[in-house]
Amino acid sequence: MITSDPISDMLIRIKNAGAVGKPIVYVPVSRLKKDILTALQKEDFVGNFVETGKGVHKSFEVIIKYGNDSTPLINELKRISKLSCRVYIKSKDLHPFRKGFGLRLLSTPSGIMSDREAKKLNIGGEVLFEIY
Repeated sequence: MITSDPISDMLIRIKNAGAVGKPIVYVPVSRLKKDILTALQKEDFVGNFVETGKGVHKSFEVIIKYGNDSTPLINELKRISKLSCRVYIKSKDLHPFRKGFGLRLLSTPSGIMSDREAKKLNIGGEVLFEIY
């Protein structure tokens, strides 16, 4: 299946798998998706992920993380920058989101990183999505 926005497809797969209680979800491989998954893993929204398959059928096996009461850690997500409308933010405009419990993922000149990391490094960039 070909999607026009592979990042949104990956995020919705992860969110939907958590909503129905699945422990693992499979996502097609790309370098950008690997960077996003690494950032989400660093911020403790998803568990470990490994690359499986061969050739064209490669995919990431992503472990979904759940809280103590068996609710998924990813409750909501909102894609901010879309293919039709890119949204950029300056480092001085990066403020805590959802009282510090939410996370914005940015595409910066230094790579994919959370808004907290970007604020520390005084870097702005394209806002990919918000997750909470």
